Amino acid sequence: MVMGDLVREVDVAVVGGGPGGYSAAFRCAELGLETVVVDASHRLGGACLWEGCIPSKALLHVAAVLGEVERAKDFGVDFGEPRIALDALRKWKAERVVGKLARGLAAVAKSKGVEVVGGRGVFEDSRALRVEGDAPQKIRFTHAVVATGSAPAPLPGLALARDRVMDSTAALELPDVPERLLVVGGGYIGLELGQVYAALGSKVTLVEMTDGLLPGVDRDLVQPLTRRCEKLFVKIRLDTTVASLSERGSQIEARFGDGDTIAVDRVLVAVGRRPVSADLGLETTRVRPDARGVVAVDEQCRTADPRIWAVGDVTGEPMLAHRAMRQGKVAAEAIAGRPAALDNVVVPAVVFTDPEVAWCGLTEARAQREGRRVRIAKFQWAASGRAATLGRADGVTKLVADADTGRVLGVGIVGPGAGELIAEGALAVETALTAEDLAATIHTHPTLSETLMEAAETLLRPA
Repeated sequence: MVMGDLVREVDVAVVGGGPGGYSAAFRCAELGLETVVVDASHRLGGACLWEGCIPSKALLHVAAVLGEVERAKDFGVDFGEPRIALDALRKWKAERVVGKLARGLAAVAKSKGVEVVGGRGVFEDSRALRVEGDAPQKIRFTHAVVATGSAPAPLPGLALARDRVMDSTAALELPDVPERLLVVGGGYIGLELGQVYAALGSKVTLVEMTDGLLPGVDRDLVQPLTRRCEKLFVKIRLDTTVASLSERGSQIEARFGDGDTIAVDRVLVAVGRRPVSADLGLETTRVRPDARGVVAVDEQCRTADPRIWAVGDVTGEPMLAHRAMRQGKVAAEAIAGRPAALDNVVVPAVVFTDPEVAWCGLTEARAQREGRRVRIAKFQWAASGRAATLGRADGVTKLVADADTGRVLGVGIVGPGAGELIAEGALAVETALTAEDLAATIHTHPTLSETLMEAAETLLRPA
């Protein structure tokens, strides 16, 4: 900064305009605090809206529609071969979905008096930010919230810089539908985008370095998804690493750790995300990210610097937008001097594949590792009337309950709509409901939500 540059003072400066950032900013404004959001892209929504949750779910909806068209043949309805217009699909995603939501966020910010400052925010100390960009300025604050999110992690040791080697952001732009696509990573990003491209017509090969898809997720939930992916993808290679990527004419050759090779038109690298905490000037404050870039926070989302708070992906796992939004509201309440804490028992998670996989709370595997006495209930959707009417008997609803009290400790669901159904499971765990409470709650018939009631009823029967 030089003499004469604009200097302004605010109560709260939020660095990053994603779900955590705008949630914090909106709540701060509601509580009477003058608040600005500093965002390098000069817009609200962050990776979630522009290059993550929303565009991926829009494309997954398209994939689901294509899947339903194919399944409709089983009950005598044939729509013929789908024709996909990529330009129209891109326009719908960009304008009708992402654009509409972005305009809505901008309108909310304006109504609450939250200004969005375009530029890169860099801390000068624990009281001031330097905004770099077309209109440089300095912002002095009483409190700051770091909400800079995360970015796709690169594939270690593989530095082939070609546009045909994509991360999730590039893949969501739908540059084309490659005839052959290699997906590196069997986590939620690789599976979701792999299914999108498979539905659009790509021959997808997926490699995962561990011995199963969705590492860390309950195997009972992963099995139906694995069976579906085995039908959609050309091949799934587990216990496999990628040793090298090289250009071979118009193709990319991937060499695996076991020496096998494959030639593909594009590669999608989906090996996770990492916090964006570097080059923010945090060294001028008391905030010290760890070796992975994670900023540690307490239950109020306060960092080691009493004036600086952090929310969202930059604070580590689970990197989920709904966790970030909750953190943002907690931080805002705490900044305003209200009693607030992130004391939630569970943070539900969803993989929006076909079938969807969702879970919250204690898993059976973790209970075994911890030596906890639990009872397990699994209700197969083959016995669900609603699942039968949908032609989707491949689902499972699973409950983990305390063996002595019957308290519901964890819920897992795989099947269409699992992402919606898990809300009841999260509520049950959060409010310490018992299996008897769930079983005694009348559920509408015929619905998939009944599977929670049915699973709970099995826990009431003599062991």
